[in-house]
Amino acid sequence: MNLEEKLLFFQTLVGIGFKEIEVGFPSASETEYEILRALIDRNLIPDDVTIQVLVQARPHLITKTFEAISGAKNVIVHFYNSTSTLQRKVVFHTDMQGVIDIAVEGAKLIKELTEQEVAKTGANIRFEYSPESFSGTEMDNAVLICDKVLETLGATPEHKVILNLPNTVEGMMPNQHADQIEYFCRHLKGRDSAIISLHPHNDRGTATAATELGILAGADRVEGALFGNGERTGNADIMNVAMNM
Repeated sequence: MNLEEKLLFFQTLVGIGFKEIEVGFPSASETEYEILRALIDRNLIPDDVTIQVLVQARPHLITKTFEAISGAKNVIVHFYNSTSTLQRKVVFHTDMQGVIDIAVEGAKLIKELTEQEVAKTGANIRFEYSPESFSGTEMDNAVLICDKVLETLGATPEHKVILNLPNTVEGMMPNQHADQIEYFCRHLKGRDSAIISLHPHNDRGTATAATELGILAGADRVEGALFGNGERTGNADIMNVAMNM
């Protein structure tokens, strides 16, 4: 989509009634950065709508992201790094502690830049963390890294951090996905300081079922896409889920 199409899409989502809208990955390309700046500079974001931006837990990308969101009133900064056994071995050539270090260092920088932005503009900035490839991560390790991130960000019951748990490439059937969510919720030390968010994929074609079972298993929030038109083979169809609920 070009800029004007993206703006129309955003305004359509606002018109439907969405209050949290992920608007892109501003450090990934000039186009992604441009849409965010257009929304902020043209004052197109209603005061009761929170925009969400996505960024890998890498210092230069985090810094670029904070440049992109400067001046916005309500923002969720959603950062992530991969945690699965396969990607630790093949991509990062590290162990679980190495992956935890990436997440913790990213969280420290985000907290520091948030304090600077709040002091400058008074923005309301919330945090979201994803152990990317959650569905391919040992559950004890997924719990451990998220507890470390909550601790680093200073999460409290009054200021909760969103923990987003992707069913990456829909690696788990809906019942297995629900088991993982239930285990995670029961074992997270900082459960009262976290909002557990589902991020289903639709590679198996069962994202709606996985979402509903994930909610029953203890999740508080869902990330989806209009009619499922999300990344790769799609995300949860947010309209389908809403009607079913």
